[in-house]
Amino acid sequence: MILLLETSTEICSVALTKENDIVASRMVSEPNSHSQKLSLLIQEVIEQAGVSYSELSAVAVSKGPGSYTGLRIGVSTAKGFAYGLDIPLISIETLRILEKGAKRKFPESGVVAMIDARRMEVYCEIYDSKGNVIKPLSADIIEEGIYDDYLNKEKDFVFVGNGAKKSMPFFSNKLNCRFEEDILLNAELMSEMALNKLENKDFEDIAYFEPYYLKDFVAIESKVKGLR
Repeated sequence: MILLLETSTEICSVALTKENDIVASRMVSEPNSHSQKLSLLIQEVIEQAGVSYSELSAVAVSKGPGSYTGLRIGVSTAKGFAYGLDIPLISIETLRILEKGAKRKFPESGVVAMIDARRMEVYCEIYDSKGNVIKPLSADIIEEGIYDDYLNKEKDFVFVGNGAKKSMPFFSNKLNCRFEEDILLNAELMSEMALNKLENKDFEDIAYFEPYYLKDFVAIESKVKGLR
């Protein structure tokens, strides 16, 4: 039984999987609420499943990239459970979670997975129809023609993630591109990947594991009087 945590965007999602079957899940989409909601969602999932924390075999967390604060909260919580319960810590690449969600609905399509990185920048990884990475993960400023070399490699691509909407004006004229706003990050989508890592003993070091931010965090000086 694996506890699954996904907190890399405005969505905060928790699920519990047993032998690749989802036995309980909870999700909220409220910006800046992860610190308040995550522990509550975990408790609700445990109660919904009717199990105890001692029955957990591992905890899996979305590793990034994404929101600095969201990732920090998710990873810190996962490490706390792993250490406190003496169970393995598993990390899952965030954009691969989006790819799994897209393939459930569009199994024959390539996938352009995007997470908003503010302004016109996105964290993007592109996969072919077989799930192979054809454009490695990077932080990209969206502009005309940026992915043309990759979009010619499949007859159909689906754009998913909270960064896909702002890229629509640059790709909506391409006949092989579609945009699916209803395919969102969800901890349930981590189940198969987490189970595979558990079976292969592909674990993270609890003491040293950190989220994959991709970009350095930049603090913005507050304009509120008294907070500068």
